[in-house]
Amino acid sequence: MSSPASPWQNPFVERLIGSIRRECLDHLIILNAAHLRRVLTGSFRYYHRSRTHLGLMKDAPDHRPPSNASPGTIVALPEVGGLHHRYERRAA
Repeated sequence: MSSPASPWQNPFVERLIGSIRRECLDHLIILNAAHLRRVLTGSFRYYHRSRTHLGLMKDAPDHRPPSNASPGTIVALPEVGGLHHRYERRAA
């Protein structure tokens, strides 16, 4: 959260909260505090481990190794309860 004595922080906090709302919470019905915590934990895990970021040259904040180019089937791995997916190539 932003500090009361630092109004310059407000746009950054508002951008973060807006991103969380648009990418995650607008698509779900939250049942209780435990459910919200579980959804946000999965969303943050997806954001840091799988979601590509243009500022990081399409890498995730937690660096991930490049996928293999060998032939095989592409499988979708659901994340955040199926709201988002990560795709990987499985060896044939």
